[in-house]
Amino acid sequence: MEIVIERTKSWFRIPWKEIWEYRDLLYLLVRRDFVARYKQTILGPAWFVFQPLLTTLVFTVIFGKVMKIPTDSIPPVLFYLCGMLAWSYFAQCLNATGMSLLNNVHIFSKVYFPRLVVPFSIVISNLASFAIQAATFAVFWAAFKLWGGAAADHFGIRLRLAAFAPLVLVQTAALGLGAGLWMSALTARYRDIVHLAGFLTQLWMYATPVVYPLSVVPEKWRWVAAANPMTFTVEYCRAAFLGAGTLSAQLALVSALVTIVLLAVGLGIFNHVEKTYVDTV
Repeated sequence: MEIVIERTKSWFRIPWKEIWEYRDLLYLLVRRDFVARYKQTILGPAWFVFQPLLTTLVFTVIFGKVMKIPTDSIPPVLFYLCGMLAWSYFAQCLNATGMSLLNNVHIFSKVYFPRLVVPFSIVISNLASFAIQAATFAVFWAAFKLWGGAAADHFGIRLRLAAFAPLVLVQTAALGLGAGLWMSALTARYRDIVHLAGFLTQLWMYATPVVYPLSVVPEKWRWVAAANPMTFTVEYCRAAFLGAGTLSAQLALVSALVTIVLLAVGLGIFNHVEKTYVDTV
């Protein structure tokens, strides 16, 4: 049997058939990414519990107690945990995907496989950490609910909203993948982008209503917040699980459109760069 490997001509092509043929490699990369995080660590997966808890503690003290930023009548702990739930998964996908070309050049230079397998494996492996953080949030939500500290209004509305959680999770994964592909292509060509990646992610977080509700943003600046696709995701989580959040069809539509554009253009740039990346590294 003769297999001919040709350069991909289309910028926006996703080789689904090849990715399926390399599904064993995809599984191994997912396992590698997950295991590598806990290798030679003391707490292992527990880091995904302590990290959001420590972040929530800092946010509660600084933004809740010192700066007294309102949390839409939601207990600050739940407010920040819920906001970090959506944001953390996106940020992990963005940062890891952004380094996928640089971190795997030793593999790319030795054997052929669809390069998109690596970014896909990152998005999938990060679901494990998302599940751990979701379980942590669920425990705190149940505790506040039991002790009467959590919002209990509009349960029927929240239940209907929660039914769309898988779709919102897919959109968040697509957004992290698309933005990460952009970053991966840029860092492959311009290495100093690596030093800016963390700063840009942090800046994006503060431009997203993670530590403040969308309701405190002045009306004349709401369009700026709406242009940020992560605004809808964070507000959706709070509306679905806490009964607080500013949602609208326009916000959801803009978020979906920006996600599609980022993913499509990121895919095109990644496919263009990966053709010659190994030859120029």
